[in-house]
Amino acid sequence: MFHWSVGVRRIVIVGLGLIGGSIGLALKRSGGTDSELVGYVRTPEAGDRALALGVVDRVEHSLSAAVGGADVVILATPVTAIKGILAEIGPRLPEGCLVTDVASTKSEVMNWAEQYLPPTVDFIGGHPMAGKELSGMDAAEADLFQGRIYCLVPGRGASADAVQVAVDLVRQIGARPYFTTASEHDECVAAISHLPLVVSSALVLATTQSAHWSGMSALAASGYRDMTRLAAQHPQMARDICLTNRENIVHWIDLFTAELSRLRQLIEVGDEVELQRSFRDAREARRRWQDEHGSGG
Repeated sequence: MFHWSVGVRRIVIVGLGLIGGSIGLALKRSGGTDSELVGYVRTPEAGDRALALGVVDRVEHSLSAAVGGADVVILATPVTAIKGILAEIGPRLPEGCLVTDVASTKSEVMNWAEQYLPPTVDFIGGHPMAGKELSGMDAAEADLFQGRIYCLVPGRGASADAVQVAVDLVRQIGARPYFTTASEHDECVAAISHLPLVVSSALVLATTQSAHWSGMSALAASGYRDMTRLAAQHPQMARDICLTNRENIVHWIDLFTAELSRLRQLIEVGDEVELQRSFRDAREARRRWQDEHGSGG
């Protein structure tokens, strides 16, 4: 059963894709017989699939019906959909309800929550630092968050009880809570998550448009596969990330472009000493990161 410090009887997950579905599976695996898991999906087919996979206990196709009586509402939709959802559910949320999300950017989401949610409910932004290139409910897995950092950003006025419920939820799915601010979060993930997404996509676009791609593709192996993994993410998610964290992402694209240009110049002039020093520095910096944080999870 769930070991909540504060009683939670009904948890609603809005959106049952990779992240929402994995949260449901992880919570169900933890043995939450005392807490009902309700999923909101738009189509009967998706609802049937969610029940068949055991992602939730019950499905609703109406947001109003889904959030009625909820103790916790988890928004697991594309980030740009969250604004409209908050506006719709705000007047229908029970007093004392905790609303949280899993979006990859936080500043815009926190602003929307403050704008559309009543003062009788608590909002705590969330972002699990976990995922994979596959998307959709069928890709969901109970172990997705195991040992991973889960960022938490308490909204203005969030109660101590609500914060504890959020921490309990994160721990129940096997993740590690990490408190941060919206601005700090967005600045950091722009560098370590969003820039790699842009670079991965740019590499795919540059190489696959080559007239020699048919031959190159036959030779592409683990290096190319590892570098381009993020380009396989859902296009809408990638778009939404860029649209809601523009300034930070552009900042890191500029820094990356400058470093790439420096390496280009060293290669062009054949500066073997500086080239070797640069690759050595990169290898040592990566090794220090791995030694301190393991796989980065």
